[in-house]
Amino acid sequence: MRFILRAAQLMLGASLIAFAAPQPSLFTPFGVNPSAGAATLSAPMQIVILLTLLTLLPAVIMSITPFLRVIVVLHFLRQALGTQATPSNQILIGLALFLALLVMQPVGVQMYTDGWQPLEEGKISVSQAIDAGSKPLKGFLVKFVREADVRLLVEATKTPPPRSPQELELRILIPAYILSELKAAFQIGAVLFLPFLVIDLLVASVTLSLGMVQLPPVLISAPFKLLLFVLVDGWSLVISSLLKSFQV
Repeated sequence: MRFILRAAQLMLGASLIAFAAPQPSLFTPFGVNPSAGAATLSAPMQIVILLTLLTLLPAVIMSITPFLRVIVVLHFLRQALGTQATPSNQILIGLALFLALLVMQPVGVQMYTDGWQPLEEGKISVSQAIDAGSKPLKGFLVKFVREADVRLLVEATKTPPPRSPQELELRILIPAYILSELKAAFQIGAVLFLPFLVIDLLVASVTLSLGMVQLPPVLISAPFKLLLFVLVDGWSLVISSLLKSFQV
């Protein structure tokens, strides 16, 4: 798991460098020696800044990994089934987290190999490690961003249009990826809702025709929806479809 932690550190550094370049001394607690003569901060200040950056790590993992799409789709699925808080949020978050790690493992290994490993060996500087480590992340994000979202953010930031997707900066790619993933997740969620919506409509029409007005149709349709979901092996279908959507 060591390379996953290192890749997460590089992922956080790569996303933050897109907005503000950190001082090399901030990486001292990670085991990186700053170059001689570089400006340094006091140890307490480095700890405060490091802890502040680490608080952003969960948001980075949730935003620039498949975790975003998976958790939104699972939330829609739970709403469509009408099971309220079953499965619980902890179970859905854990499932989404491990699926995200499964998809991002090759990217994390590449980021560790290209960025952190040469940095530990003293072959490259911190800025070079961030540039090298962010390239696999850029390659992953480029595969799933929509051109319309990239164009929107390029126009909003008034930056020159890139000649190729590889020239896009992370400050453009990250929000564009989030917007694209939200759109994809909502599309999948809408498709998941349709069969269960049909069951709700059928049950509601039957109960109204029988004069069962005081009995909520949800109570009657819930067992049928669960039975349908179990018969078609719904969890395997949903998870396999999500994993296949990231195989480009």
